[in-house]
Amino acid sequence: MSKTGFQTFEGIVLSIRKHKEKDALVKIFTLEYGKRMFFVRNYFKANHEMKAALLPFTHASYIGTIHEDGLCFLKDYQTAENFTKIQQDIHLNAYATYMANLVDAAIEDRMKNEKLFLLFRQSYESIQGDFDARIIMNLFEMNLLKYFGVHPELNECRICGSRKEPFDFSAKHSGVLCSNHFHEDQHRLHAHPAAIHFCRKFLHVTPKQVHNISLKEETKVAIQDFIDFLYDEYVGIRLKSKSYIDQMDEWEKNLQFSLKKRKEDKDD
Repeated sequence: MSKTGFQTFEGIVLSIRKHKEKDALVKIFTLEYGKRMFFVRNYFKANHEMKAALLPFTHASYIGTIHEDGLCFLKDYQTAENFTKIQQDIHLNAYATYMANLVDAAIEDRMKNEKLFLLFRQSYESIQGDFDARIIMNLFEMNLLKYFGVHPELNECRICGSRKEPFDFSAKHSGVLCSNHFHEDQHRLHAHPAAIHFCRKFLHVTPKQVHNISLKEETKVAIQDFIDFLYDEYVGIRLKSKSYIDQMDEWEKNLQFSLKKRKEDKDD
């Protein structure tokens, strides 16, 4: 069953893979119809007319046939916006790939979700606009938790309802504890208070507002550690794209350590 005739719809490319010798299967997160898999004939031939609109990290207005079951088909596109900085920068590429994988894992195919689509699009636009990509990714991670059915209480103490910081996180109580009730969980996380503070803020700001947030490197590390804990504890998925980011961070730390040691040895 398909929608009548050709449809015009807005979408962002999530992934593309080869099908047979020259064809492709392109997964697109559409505003109007949710995630859909599109068959594109001869995509891997030179000078394919839709190549520019189907590159990874592309936002476009497409024309095609939407089928309720099975593959959908693309006929043409009207406009295409390539997030070139994301495509060309290895770090931005890694963050954007992970975000696309999170979207793919968080919602079922064919389920329309306008709010998530707009968050996704604005996140890519902000990264393209030179906002801090790591913070954008963290904001995105925090806002994706609810799509996995995870709703940790970060606004007030789970015991007394106090909103006075500092907070720490308790897996036992699935939320934060104020300093007066840290004793309620001997195994509380001992998270950096700033990490909890900013992760709560991420749930109430848009990617476009992130330019107002400036963080020290140690705070960024603490935020990532806290978010990783939430995903490990409550979501339970480990995407390859996230593992790659972790490896990339470790490589950079080792490189910085080597450069620092080399400088110290040279000064001696």
